[in-house]
Amino acid sequence: MKTARTFFLLSFILLWVTNGYAQKIYSCNSRYDADVKIFVTDSRYDADLLVYKVGSRYDADGNEGRWFFVDSRYDADKKVYFTDSRYDADLLIFFVDSRYDAGWRNKEKIHLLY
Repeated sequence: MKTARTFFLLSFILLWVTNGYAQKIYSCNSRYDADVKIFVTDSRYDADLLVYKVGSRYDADGNEGRWFFVDSRYDADKKVYFTDSRYDADLLIFFVDSRYDAGWRNKEKIHLLY
C-alpha cells in the first residue's frame, strides 16, 4: 500500500512538473495535426504573445514566450501550425529580439499553451 501511494505521488509530481514546461514547440505541416494554430503578426501591438526563440531546450521554461523549436513531434510539448490568415489562428504571436521582451500581452489565451 505504501509503495502504491509513493508511486502515485511521484507520478503526480512528475506530471505536474513536466506540464508546466509547455514551450518545446514543433511546427506541423498540417493544421489538423496541431494543438494550436498560430499567425505571426507584423506588429507587436497586435500580438497575444511576444515570442523569443531560445537556443537551448533548457532555456524554454514556463509559459513565458521563450520557445525552443524541436525537430521531432514526440519531443514537443505543443504542436503548432502557422496559418496564412489571422482569422484562422487561435493565437497571434510576434517574434522579439530579446528574451526580456517575451511574454503574454493577452493573458486570456494563456491556456492554449498549457
